[in-house]
Amino acid sequence: MRQRLFSILLVAFWAGTYSVPAFGWGQKGHRIIAKIAYDNLTCKARKAVDKTLGEKGAIYWANWPDEIKSDTIYPDSYDWHFQDFDGGLSDSIVADALIHYPAEGGNMFRAIDSLVTVLKTGKGDVHTLRFVIHLSGDRYCPMHTARLEDKGGNKVKMKWFKEETRLHTVWDTHLIESQGYSYTEYAEKLELEYKNHKRTIMAMSEEELLLHNYHFTESIYAYQQTWDGNTYHYIYRWHIPMEEQLYIAGIRLAKLLNEIYK
Repeated sequence: MRQRLFSILLVAFWAGTYSVPAFGWGQKGHRIIAKIAYDNLTCKARKAVDKTLGEKGAIYWANWPDEIKSDTIYPDSYDWHFQDFDGGLSDSIVADALIHYPAEGGNMFRAIDSLVTVLKTGKGDVHTLRFVIHLSGDRYCPMHTARLEDKGGNKVKMKWFKEETRLHTVWDTHLIESQGYSYTEYAEKLELEYKNHKRTIMAMSEEELLLHNYHFTESIYAYQQTWDGNTYHYIYRWHIPMEEQLYIAGIRLAKLLNEIYK
């Protein structure tokens, strides 16, 4: 079934148009996630990933799926990067999306499952692996499981140090950049700070993680209603939860790759 879905996705690659940009985590965020994942790969998985992408290629190619959005190479991959949800949904409805993929508002879960299935059969190529690495990171970006009505926060305007921006961009880029680290520094920092949580994160189910991300996103929207507009207050409130999401994304990507290349 999933093999067939992937075939359908490949056919769809060659048609389609673009919509509102929806970059996930920004360049630095994806590199942070990929480095954390790379550092936590088994020897066998690292060897396999390096063979396909080149040494540390998992990090260097982590942003490629965003970079080709303006190219015609894979035009319909645009909606692989997100899966929108309405606000106020029950846990059961949200969790069901992992099995019965929603018809509208993105195809992230369907794309990841299909691509992973292909890699596990040994039929994937360099592009398949690049997409899996990137989309697995997007999966834990709150604005990539946000609301269809505002295109994942792209229609929510706000100011960031007096500059006009959008809620989506704040979570893709501004919060990470506000901390002033390089991607290597940030990855190393998070690995040191959260290493005691690694085993717990590895053991969590996909359903638990999706619900965590959904409720996290709901709390971000709720905060928008009470936020005083002070950028420093926003950073203070959200930079630690943002870091936790980055670490979760990195560890879960490592888990996924370790399972693919076991």
